[in-house]
Amino acid sequence: MTQLRKMMLEELERRNYSQSTVRTYVRTIRDLARYFNRPPDQLGPDQLREYQAYLFRERKLAANTVNQRTAALRFFFVATLKKPWTIAETPYPRRAFRLPKILSVEQVSKLIDAAPTLFYRILLMALYATGLRRAELAHLKMTDVDSERMVIHVQGGKGRKDRDVMLSPKLLDELRVYVRGLRRKPEVWLFPGNRWHTGPKPITTKVIWAACRQAATRVGLGDEIPPHTLRHCFATHLLEAGADLRTIQLLLGHRDLEETTLYLHLSNARMSATASPLDQLKLAAFLAQDDE
Repeated sequence: MTQLRKMMLEELERRNYSQSTVRTYVRTIRDLARYFNRPPDQLGPDQLREYQAYLFRERKLAANTVNQRTAALRFFFVATLKKPWTIAETPYPRRAFRLPKILSVEQVSKLIDAAPTLFYRILLMALYATGLRRAELAHLKMTDVDSERMVIHVQGGKGRKDRDVMLSPKLLDELRVYVRGLRRKPEVWLFPGNRWHTGPKPITTKVIWAACRQAATRVGLGDEIPPHTLRHCFATHLLEAGADLRTIQLLLGHRDLEETTLYLHLSNARMSATASPLDQLKLAAFLAQDDE
């Protein structure tokens, strides 16, 4: 381990950053050094601007991803190297706001039914029943499933925040069937890794991606259905069923209610229940006239 890497890791640990953020930040600085074939502490604003352009132009990364990489660069230069940083020289790209794809209730049913294995089916059901992020789902423990209170405990979610979400009776029944069917009852992780689900570590998020991709392909939805789509469906369908935004915010683990208002844009029930102002106008019938 180089001295620079050690210094950066120490600064990240001091601030109690999550492991996923640590990996992303370290990977970004390593990629920066490889791109210029120079130690990163020898680079300046000109090289950073060139690197940003490279991420957009050649790597075709989305603005949100480049923002995350820019945050990693800023952390390295400000927190690790103690160098000045100005937004004017290395700005954060403007984020593109796009509404996520939402499946109907019927499409979600078909997606779950199209799962090629019982294990993949359980993962899809759990995603939709809880609205968890894929990393949160992968790291659930057996003790997180509280069948007495009918809740699932989410420990160390995004921002290192704990929360509880509802435990669907239907999901609980399916989980019991799943556990009984395993070669060995899990001791720690609800979804243990390896082929037979008996490993000492949990599954990776790639397994959850594969479950969504394979089911979506089989049902004819293409392969552009990431796990996060079911999180969006969970929130949107709750809203359409009458749940209030504050409740949905708590279930999703959003820090700000403004994040949750996204689902107002996605609710078909609310959109169709809102009349266009054109419908209030009393217009005379249009009489076509012959051109003279």
